[in-house]
Amino acid sequence: MSYENLTGRTAVIAGAASGMGAATALLLARNGARVALLARRADRLETLAAKIEAEGGTALAVAVDVTDSAGVTAAAAAVHAAFGPVDLVVNSAGVMLPNPITEGREDEWTRMLDTNVAGRLRMIRAFLPDLLAAADAGRTADLVNISSIGAHVTFPSYSVYAATQAAVTQLSATLRTELGPRNVRVTNIEPGLTATELGEHIDNAELSGQLDGMFGFLDALRADDIADLIAYTTSRPAHVNLRQAIILPTRQA
Repeated sequence: MSYENLTGRTAVIAGAASGMGAATALLLARNGARVALLARRADRLETLAAKIEAEGGTALAVAVDVTDSAGVTAAAAAVHAAFGPVDLVVNSAGVMLPNPITEGREDEWTRMLDTNVAGRLRMIRAFLPDLLAAADAGRTADLVNISSIGAHVTFPSYSVYAATQAAVTQLSATLRTELGPRNVRVTNIEPGLTATELGEHIDNAELSGQLDGMFGFLDALRADDIADLIAYTTSRPAHVNLRQAIILPTRQA
């Protein structure tokens, strides 16, 4: 797909090492945006940046863990040094660690809260001044948060993960009341079953098997599907905000 309105924009993508983040970075770059790639795995970022550059695009790899406040601040400084201010932020870094609440897995709870919720807040804090400045200058400014249908659809043993996604959805809605009047668009995207690495860290054989079964039954979304939605959304005219999008495989009720 071609999205001409993305040409000349400067985007930062958190969670760019794989899945939705990597696919989004590729698509934005192919449509003329400069892309800053943020994630923990430096080798993955360097490989992706090299691919983008080989295709004629412009990319910057910045290794950072969004749970590290100082690290996010330093990453923003690196992006600014290379590209200047950004006008498009995609918050796609996330982790899904389901377990029955009776397991009491505080280690998983903390990791999900710090990555899925606080990590997004750190990214917003670091780059919001850029978005506001872009909007003040009459340019398009976008904040895109990736949530999940778990924000409103209940799944047993996914309660803490779902709570973090509901927090992201509500954060997006409330930020829109603050930033919309200042011409910064806020979009919240809730994917259904999507083929990414998200399920590979599940520390529960039964739940992992159930997820595999869903992939066997449903024709799951691909990361490229989410990237296409993000590119479409952020390439609309500046006065149009597709504020909330739920994207599901056709077979997923």
